[in-house]
Amino acid sequence: MNSIDPFRVKDFEKCVDFHGHICPGLSIGYRASQAGMEWLKEHRAEDEEIVAVVETNACGADAVQVLTGCTFGKGNFFFKDYGKQVLTLISRKSGDGIRVAFKSGILELTEEHQEIMGKIRTGKATEAEKERFQVLHHGRAREILTKPLDDLFECTPVNKPLPPKAVIEPSILCEKCGEPTMGSKLTDSDGKKVCGDCL
Repeated sequence: MNSIDPFRVKDFEKCVDFHGHICPGLSIGYRASQAGMEWLKEHRAEDEEIVAVVETNACGADAVQVLTGCTFGKGNFFFKDYGKQVLTLISRKSGDGIRVAFKSGILELTEEHQEIMGKIRTGKATEAEKERFQVLHHGRAREILTKPLDDLFECTPVNKPLPPKAVIEPSILCEKCGEPTMGSKLTDSDGKKVCGDCL
């Protein structure tokens, strides 16, 4: 095993700070981002140089934002609600893309791990069980951080059209609530331009 504690690697610590805790899902997003960025031979996006598409809104999506620089705010981070541990990264510079899919069977939890997780979710876990859960959860996260990338992911080059860059446009007041709204997000309703909330 690597003598360096994977939880103490600076980039992973940034992901933990952003996400709030260590867990296997965060480790998956961290390693998937590493695999994709290495394949693209790219550096973290300062603006929209890279586009990321995640297929789950689970923990790993936070690590993707931290490591790749693709974020909702910059408009180069997209979510598809497929429930899969899959990340696609595309370089605007080269047009190259890579789909990084977590392999089957890697994250299967032990019966004990699943049982305690169920108790935690229903509020029935004892303090000792909560402590044991953290040991198991951290153990699985550490395992993911130390496995070779090839053991974790299936990486497939992709050729997908790039989404347009984020649009910056003036706000227009919603004619119902009066709140400033992107003009392209207003909808005509009964002769008024209204925001999605009022619609």
